[in-house]
Amino acid sequence: MVDEAAVKRAQEHFGKLLKKQMERIDRMNANKDVTDLSKLKKIVIGVCGGDGIGPYICNSARIVMEHLLADRIKSGNIEVRTIDGLTIERRVEVMKAIPDDTLADLRKCHLILKGPTTTPKKGDPWPNIESANVAMRKELDLFANVRPVKVPELGIDWIFFRENTEGSYALGSDGIDVNDDLAIDFCVATTIGTERIIRAGFEHAKRTGLNYVSLVTKANVVKTTDGKFLSIAEKVAKEYPGVKWDDWFIDIMTAKLIDPYRQRDFKVMVLPNLYGDILTDEAAQIQGGVGTAGSANIGSKYSMFEAIHGSAPRMVTEGRAQYADPCSMIKAVALMLDHMGETAKAKKLEMALDICTQFEKRLVMTGRSNGATGDEFAKYIMDTIARPDLEKVWDKYVADAVAARKK
Repeated sequence: MVDEAAVKRAQEHFGKLLKKQMERIDRMNANKDVTDLSKLKKIVIGVCGGDGIGPYICNSARIVMEHLLADRIKSGNIEVRTIDGLTIERRVEVMKAIPDDTLADLRKCHLILKGPTTTPKKGDPWPNIESANVAMRKELDLFANVRPVKVPELGIDWIFFRENTEGSYALGSDGIDVNDDLAIDFCVATTIGTERIIRAGFEHAKRTGLNYVSLVTKANVVKTTDGKFLSIAEKVAKEYPGVKWDDWFIDIMTAKLIDPYRQRDFKVMVLPNLYGDILTDEAAQIQGGVGTAGSANIGSKYSMFEAIHGSAPRMVTEGRAQYADPCSMIKAVALMLDHMGETAKAKKLEMALDICTQFEKRLVMTGRSNGATGDEFAKYIMDTIARPDLEKVWDKYVADAVAARKK
């Protein structure tokens, strides 16, 4: 027997969600201002440690960032601010994913370096508040989650453009228990939101000369939202005749990324939110683990850079937080530098990270007292950057690694 009262409650709930999404579309269409960092007299970088191991690894990354930007900080061209308020305790205290005062401080920055934050799940002692990451992406309209993955000796040079504000995560806290027997979540795809992430991927492929874009969906089954994603891609692709493109289903793409005969073929991948989350973690594992990968969250006005892993609260309770691996956060610094136009410094930092984590390994992160602390590893990276033969050393290590794999 149909529970008409439950149906009515669900319809009212869905109606409110529809109204909010339509209002969001209006805001996106009305606000298309773009911040050009190259034209700013002063760039404000907010450093937001988050919680768990976040403040520890964020501080290590900040040491590297301020070292590489020392000249611009000294001249007043860059200001670095500390922003508090994203701890789980503070968020629960005000029962918001981002406290209002913290959000106001974030809006005063152009760039944000953010540590991991705890997102409560079923069974946790914390209330079920929304993810701070999801909230920040929505509030600051950080629509493009950009994650590069490189394994030179395997010929892997990938960059993922994951849609960041829609898909299955957009209403992740707004599903409904219709009754005891039925629960429903929602997936969102808008024309403007879909088009801008696809265009960002094609623009990158064209600008960098990569000239190959792979769209990843499950449009054969998820026909409405994923189907919209793919149909818009077909239209956008016509504006880029020099860029080759194809489309893949998410299940087979997860297999092809570990196929040694195909993996080196892929270049730029564009995906809806959920698939991008899954695939970029798999890709990071191929690179050496999620601790090796950073993430850029790019919007028209603001951009935020972060690690891709969680806050590891257990390391804090066990007194091991100072030994947490900061490499993912330092990778995020490299992405920030590149976004700011500091391409040469970003490249040196990337090379130093490869040398320190994959090749020389003079210091090793174990997460415990038998390994280096995050700050010690940050110094190791800075010392490596300072080497006059950095590029030659990196080239030799990569060549040796490629030769070793061919044997």
